[in-house]
Amino acid sequence: MLILIPLYLSAEAQGYWYTFVSLAALAVFADMGFSTVLLQFSAHEFAHLKFEKDKTFSGNRHYLERLATLFRFAMKWSGGVGLIAFPIILVVGFLILNEKQTDIHWVTPWIIYGLASVFVFVNSMLLSFIEGCNSVGEVQKIRFYISFATAISTMGLLVLDEGLYSLAIGLGIGAISGTIIIFYKYKYMISQLLSIAKDTIHDWKKEILPLVGRYAVSWISGYFIFSIFTPIAFHYYGVVEAGQIGFSIAICSAIFGISNIWMTIIIPKINMYVAHKDYESLNIMFKKHLISAVITYILGIITLFIVVIYFKDILPFANRLVSVFPLSIISTGWLLQIVIYGLAIYMRAHKEEPLMLLSFLSGVYIAISTLLIAIYLPFEYFFIGFLSSYVWGMPLVLKIFSRYKKENI
Repeated sequence: MLILIPLYLSAEAQGYWYTFVSLAALAVFADMGFSTVLLQFSAHEFAHLKFEKDKTFSGNRHYLERLATLFRFAMKWSGGVGLIAFPIILVVGFLILNEKQTDIHWVTPWIIYGLASVFVFVNSMLLSFIEGCNSVGEVQKIRFYISFATAISTMGLLVLDEGLYSLAIGLGIGAISGTIIIFYKYKYMISQLLSIAKDTIHDWKKEILPLVGRYAVSWISGYFIFSIFTPIAFHYYGVVEAGQIGFSIAICSAIFGISNIWMTIIIPKINMYVAHKDYESLNIMFKKHLISAVITYILGIITLFIVVIYFKDILPFANRLVSVFPLSIISTGWLLQIVIYGLAIYMRAHKEEPLMLLSFLSGVYIAISTLLIAIYLPFEYFFIGFLSSYVWGMPLVLKIFSRYKKENI
C-alpha cells in the first residue's frame, strides 16, 4: 500500500487521502473509550467462565447472566451513539475538506468512507467484547481477514485508477466482510447471550458510565494528541504537506501497531490476573512484553530510516514523506508512547483511569502548540509540540504508575 499510494495518487490526492483518514478518527468522539472499557469488563466476567467448542459459554450462572446483559448494553450503546455521531462527523469533514479549490472528486468518496466507518465502529465494539473473553488470537485472526479484504480491494482499485474511491470502497468491503465473519463465527454465542439477557436485568450504567466519563476525556484528548496534525496542515500549509504528514504518521503508527502486538495479546490476561489478584504473575508477564514491544519498535524505526536515507531515490514512497528531521521527531514521540500505552493498560485493568487529567492537558498542549507552530514557524518544526509534550508528560506518567502499582499491590 505504501508503494502503490505514491504511484497511483498525485501528491494532492494523497493529501485528501490522509485527511480522510484523520477526519474519520473523529470516531473517537463516538467511542469515548467505551471499547476498552467493554474489553475490561468482559474480561473480568469471563474470568469465571469458559468457551465451549461451538463458541457458547459455560460456567457460573451469575457471571454468565452478567456477561449477557453486558453484551446487550454494549450493542444498544454502540448503535445509539453511532447513529448520532457519524452524521456529525460527515458534516464536519465536508466543511473542512471544502476549504480548498480542487479538481479532485472527493465528495462522494467521503460520504462512502463515512458510511463504511459506521460498520467499522460496530465491528470494533463486537470484537472488543469477544477479545475480553480471552480470545485475543481469534479476534486478531478476524482483524487480519478484515485488513486483508480492505487492503486487497483498496490496492486493486488503486491500480484501476479509482483514486479516492479506492480508500472509501476498500474500507466498505473490509467492514462488511468483518460483520459477516463475526456473525458467522459467533452466531451461537450471540444467540445465547441475547436469549439470556432477554430474561435478565442488570443496570450496567451505574458501573460503566462513570468510568466511560473518565475514559472519554482521555480518548477525546487522544484525537488532539495523535490525529489533529493532518487537518491543521491541510488548512495552514496545503494539501501536499498534509499528505506528507499523514503518510509519515501512517508509517510510524503502523510500526507502533506491529510492535504493540506484544501488549495487545496480553490485555485480557492482565485483566484476568487483576480479577484474581495474581500480581506476581502479572508483573513478570507485563515487564517481558513491554520490553519486547520497545525493542520491536526500535528495530522497525531503524529499518525505516535506512530506507529513507539510503534508498530515497529508488523507492517512490520515500519522497512523499516529511524530511528526516520531522520524521525523527515523530518516531521518537511514538517510541515514548509505546511505554505510556503499556503502563496505561496495566493501570486501566483495575477499572480505573488515572491518566484522565494528564491526557486532557497533553491534548490541549499539543493542539495549541501545533496550531501556533503552523501559524508562525516553518513546516520542519511542525511536530515540536508533539514531542515536547512527552518531555513533561512522561515523568508524570511514571510517577503515577509507581504510586498506583504500590497502592494496588
